[in-house]
Amino acid sequence: MNQRIKELEPQCWEHNEFGLNFNYQKFAKLIVWEAIGLCKVDVDALMGPFLSEYEKGIVEGYRRANENLQFYFGVEK
Repeated sequence: MNQRIKELEPQCWEHNEFGLNFNYQKFAKLIVWEAIGLCKVDVDALMGPFLSEYEKGIVEGYRRANENLQFYFGVEK
């Protein structure tokens, strides 16, 4: 298992009336946010007058991937 997954797992244990339970929804949400973080770029900082059209396309692709992941998985900022 990936080291980052092992780091996220302890955050998902919760106490309730039945004892200690694993919150799978929280785990899934944390993984989705990790994926979104990989696609996150500061578009305004990168979009400058000196970027080629190719580079602008790459930045736009990251922006769209970020938005699509959030929409597809229904997570809010």
